[in-house]
Amino acid sequence: DCERCRCHSDDKRTAILYTLLSQNLNHSRGGRSQAHQRCLCHQRRTVCLRTPHVTCQAASNVLVKTISFMKNLPSFQLLPREDQLLLLDSCWVPLFLLGLVQEMVTFEVMETPAPSMLKKILLDGQNKREEPERTQPTLAAVQRLQCCLNTFWSLDLSPKEYAYLKGAILFNPDVPGLRASLYIESLQREAQRALQEVLQPLHPEDQGRFARILLIASTLKSIPPTLITDLFFRPVIGNADIVELIAEMLYEITGGQLAP
Repeated sequence: DCERCRCHSDDKRTAILYTLLSQNLNHSRGGRSQAHQRCLCHQRRTVCLRTPHVTCQAASNVLVKTISFMKNLPSFQLLPREDQLLLLDSCWVPLFLLGLVQEMVTFEVMETPAPSMLKKILLDGQNKREEPERTQPTLAAVQRLQCCLNTFWSLDLSPKEYAYLKGAILFNPDVPGLRASLYIESLQREAQRALQEVLQPLHPEDQGRFARILLIASTLKSIPPTLITDLFFRPVIGNADIVELIAEMLYEITGGQLAP
């Protein structure tokens, strides 16, 4: 448990000051202990991008290319607008991550600097009417994301494999509320069939590659949208809704990048 981790027993000399300040924070924040807000355990440690300007720019470029891919698919444009938005909301994260892999975008993170406890006490209550404090990705979540990306890089997909796999991910008939689910299911089967056909001449001896690609692709769907938003886009868009911005890019913006 968090309270029993060693990070709260490393420095016994500050125990009295820590207790006094924590009690102050406890009272002002409704009993939520500082131990729960900030734990230095490996799995709970919060992180941020080491070079946010560079990485966020690269991520923005990948997102623009991802939306352009969707806009340039005639079969996607033929779908009802409601279905397009449902697929966009459901599939933008795995499509974006696949774009990161294809564009070979790498990134490093560092531990999020912790604000001074005394500063928190002095400023407590002054910003209650302002926007809430943003969530931060944990080191464990980012490492899981990087593991998924590394697994995909090991596949060394060709451009055609990327294209057909994106189609198989985008046209997901299992998204609730779709009006043209049967048509979308046929599009997914077509994309999967095209992927399987392109694999035969490229990897004739690897009979299990098709199933392996689909299996690894399914791991991308398990990455939470909040993690991707907080890590790559929150420094750029602030508290704006990322899905609303992507929808604007899909229907209004012909090119460019995300703007604050």
